[in-house]
Amino acid sequence: MNAGDTAWVLVSAALVLLMSPGLAIFYGGMTRVKSMLNMMMMSFGALAIVGVLWVTVGYSISFGDDAFGGLFGNPFEFWGLHGLLSTGRDMPLVGSIPEIVFVGFQGVFATVTVALVSGAIADRAKFGSWMVFAALWGVLVYFPVAHWVFDAKSDSHGTFIGGWLNHLGLIDFAGGTAVEVNAGAAGLALAIVLGKRLGFGKDPNHRPHNLPLVMLGCGLLWFGWFGFNAGSALAANGTAGFVWINTLVAPCAAVLSWLVVEKVRDGHATSFGAASGAIAGLVAITPSCASLTPLWAIVLGLVAGTVCALAVGLKYRFGYDDSLDVVGVHLVGGIVGTLFIGLAASPAAPVAGRGLFYGGGLELLGKQAVGTGAVLVYSFAVSIALGLVIKAVMGFRVSADVEEAGVDIAIHAETAYHSGSSSAGGFHPLAAKLPIAHLQGPVHPHDGVGESAGRELVDARGTATVSS
Repeated sequence: MNAGDTAWVLVSAALVLLMSPGLAIFYGGMTRVKSMLNMMMMSFGALAIVGVLWVTVGYSISFGDDAFGGLFGNPFEFWGLHGLLSTGRDMPLVGSIPEIVFVGFQGVFATVTVALVSGAIADRAKFGSWMVFAALWGVLVYFPVAHWVFDAKSDSHGTFIGGWLNHLGLIDFAGGTAVEVNAGAAGLALAIVLGKRLGFGKDPNHRPHNLPLVMLGCGLLWFGWFGFNAGSALAANGTAGFVWINTLVAPCAAVLSWLVVEKVRDGHATSFGAASGAIAGLVAITPSCASLTPLWAIVLGLVAGTVCALAVGLKYRFGYDDSLDVVGVHLVGGIVGTLFIGLAASPAAPVAGRGLFYGGGLELLGKQAVGTGAVLVYSFAVSIALGLVIKAVMGFRVSADVEEAGVDIAIHAETAYHSGSSSAGGFHPLAAKLPIAHLQGPVHPHDGVGESAGRELVDARGTATVSS
């Protein structure tokens, strides 16, 4: 065991854990104020339920000995982390770190990946149904796909027993397919199952209610992403430093290209565009951060920022309501970053490859395309099946009245903000028991925070109040 490597991976795991509440803040600021808490709760709910599942069966499915031709690991091999808890001289290692540290690091990957999906269904999903979906999707989709991509084990005889995409030669250092394409495809499936929000494409209030929170959430995600990418080196070494630099420059370039697209298309470069561009660049560099030179990482960032800025508008053309652009940023950005490896992977990089631009022909690009397509199709197919089953059994979307009044007050009996001119805000213990009519009222002439403040809310005494 190497103490420095172990310390670095533990710190990286903590950084990745921070990404879940960071995502909650990022997504929360992007929604309308009346559904902000519900949006944040979906991130925290995913963190809670996937964390428990990871210790019970998730790690075994993802990194247990191969079962069924590389499709998933033995779910009972490490049940409850059996066999991994020794801290003495006989403790199992992954490289130079204890395996139990590796368990924790990969576990927080799982939690944030599931949470990413929720952004596609903002403003209209039942919290209980989301929690059921998160649990089933983790077990049936994320854990197996993590095995396909990340598990690179060989047995004592040198025979490969890991996931089939890893064996194929797919390069995905930190999760362009297993995390980004996987979550993006699931988000598209759920957006189709739940349908469009009321007023989609017409209501001007379908826009971020708190841009400072969006920027703060973006900053927390970027900070955590250094653990996400550089921590995947599993050592405090030169590879981690190489990856760290790429994780810096690619999103910087993506911010610039996204803002240029906004300026040319809309006449304004916005703070929301800057935050979105940074996330697009981070998504794209995730699979390729150990395979591209920094100059190629900048090129990738420029491409990802441009392509994703254009892709977020596809939902209006094709009619799927991806509320917070999970498809346009994570699915599209993940595809761009994964395929770019086939073009620009350097044979001198820490995770060496020979892309088309280095004379490698189409072989690596073909492997990247197969991996991307397999994860996209599998995730989309299973996700849409799960969504339809949950919709039929327990319902997935709130009623129109609840959506109009706001899912926060109806489902969680809370509102995000307190208005000094009324008792609106905070916890409303009687709100969920009252008819929806009591939760509605005249619309304030202003949008954003005023939209929520201008509707009747129910205070702790059950009396209707209208804030100004």
